[in-house]
Amino acid sequence: MSAGQIQTRVWLAQRLSAVVLAIAVTVHLGGIIVAVQGGLSAAEIIARVGGNGVAALFYGIFVVACAVHAPIGLRTVLLEMTALKPRLADGVAGVFAVAVLVLGLRAVLGFYQLGAG
Repeated sequence: MSAGQIQTRVWLAQRLSAVVLAIAVTVHLGGIIVAVQGGLSAAEIIARVGGNGVAALFYGIFVVACAVHAPIGLRTVLLEMTALKPRLADGVAGVFAVAVLVLGLRAVLGFYQLGAG
């Protein structure tokens, strides 16, 4: 695969993940607005999302979209604003992607398990 094809695929991945994020953020903020009517406690949050497979799937997709989108942007910023070589910028972005994915999915699983027990 040529460098141009790789760049095109990276560009497309960031744009598609942006679409997913736009929808997910809208749904998430809408849920917050509905949920906070009359106050909101930690127990109410757990009752709402804990053990809820649909919520876990939704937030899992949200995390994956973040883990695709943000590192691509980080790589671009690193290449434009620092003297890092492309391979090092790729490595930093890759480590960041794995961290976002692992930590985000652990949070989703943790909330799911709070209600499953």
